[in-house]
Amino acid sequence: MLGTLSNDLPALQVVVPLMSAPLCLVLARWPRLVWILCVAASWTSLAISMELLDQVLSYGPISYAMGGWAAPWGIEYRVDSVNAYVILIVTGIASVVLPFAGASVAGEIREDKVAMFYTLLMLCLTGLLGMTITGDAFNVFVFLEISSLSMYGLISMGRDRRALTSAFQYLVMGTIGGTFILVGIGFLYVITGTLNMADIAQRLPEATQLRTLHTAFAFLVVGIGLKLAMFPLHLWLPNAYAYAPSTATALIAATATKVAVYALLRFVFTVIGPVTAYEDLPFGEIAMALATLGLLTGSFVAIFQENVKRILAYSSVAQIGYILLGIGLATALGLQAGILHLFNHALMKGALFMAVGCFFYRVGSVRLDDLRGIGRKMPWTFAAFVIAGLSLIGVPLTVGFISKWYLLQATLQQGYWPLALLILGGSLLAVVYIWRVVEAAWFGSPSVRANDAKEAPLGLLIPTWTLVLANLYFGIHTELTVGVADLAARTLLEAIR
Repeated sequence: MLGTLSNDLPALQVVVPLMSAPLCLVLARWPRLVWILCVAASWTSLAISMELLDQVLSYGPISYAMGGWAAPWGIEYRVDSVNAYVILIVTGIASVVLPFAGASVAGEIREDKVAMFYTLLMLCLTGLLGMTITGDAFNVFVFLEISSLSMYGLISMGRDRRALTSAFQYLVMGTIGGTFILVGIGFLYVITGTLNMADIAQRLPEATQLRTLHTAFAFLVVGIGLKLAMFPLHLWLPNAYAYAPSTATALIAATATKVAVYALLRFVFTVIGPVTAYEDLPFGEIAMALATLGLLTGSFVAIFQENVKRILAYSSVAQIGYILLGIGLATALGLQAGILHLFNHALMKGALFMAVGCFFYRVGSVRLDDLRGIGRKMPWTFAAFVIAGLSLIGVPLTVGFISKWYLLQATLQQGYWPLALLILGGSLLAVVYIWRVVEAAWFGSPSVRANDAKEAPLGLLIPTWTLVLANLYFGIHTELTVGVADLAARTLLEAIR
């Protein structure tokens, strides 16, 4: 597809958004040109990710030696069915969010800060893609910090002054999480003398320092758990999502936690090994317990929020619980369900936050009281929110139903029928908090803010409806998503030693 550059696609996947970041500052005097550059970069990244996935499905895993230095001496970029799937999620969401950003950023960010906003957005995308594609454990930490520092800046640029407090809170907790991850990687290096993840996996069975290995695993799980907002390490997430600019919220909510889940999967199954995680240590039981608590707590707390972004933020805590539940089961079907929900949750949460961004664009607020009656003023935006909300609940013919159906099958396959009931209970709680928004937006008397509102511009509606239609399309045509998720699950389980 990309001609002579096809051999360098793994490097280009990171280089394209990385080189776009400083160009945004160079072109700062022309905000529209900066936006066009970022859209082009995101679409190029999507094309690269699609080509990488096609190559992996056709020919198997890809190993790319940076600078021609072979692993483990050099840094390796390695692409298999697991991270090719996640890269497609990240670039797919970015390629839809960036067109949405054109009007949204112009309405929320001061003109003299627009170039900086896009620079941070491109650096965030660079970090997320690099973290996913690298085969070097230390580079996971490096790219994690690139994405995290970018996200702190993006969140702080929100219009509400509480965005600064939220960014600082995230910075503190993110720094703690990053430190834990770095310490865990350091312990692995002490044991094995290498940082290449495949090389670590080969050397660990010969390691005799089991206490150090278990300590490393504990540090990694806690550190990554902070980054993916695993209950009860999620306290940074609600405010970060609530007060960040709409574009930043949509991108971060749909991609950042998914990449963190991928990092957890990679370390548990490929590096440390499921024998250590699930047999020597009680990782499976702990993951399922925390997933269940997160699922119920996140959904329950979401019901009582008055800010729609906070409702969706606590909903994300619950949805991460579904993913962790599949990982905790450690069965082929459970892993397939968890990986499938990575993709599906990105689609539904991206669509929801973009619809909320449309409301904010016209009303200047996302509080329920201010959105009363907005559904009749903005029917297309409201319809997008409702369909994406139905997907979040898990209504048939949407992507939310597909992944929850597979997760239900996985729990029943293991005889965990109480967990199956909790999954259904979580969906019922989702009905309640989505209905609160629908009730206020459609049945409430128009608020002062909503009274003069009109439909969002096409520049916001088209990207939003693109994700909404994707929720329906992949809820009906499941061959690609289910098939790749199944292949990814089997790839991870092959790591069992």
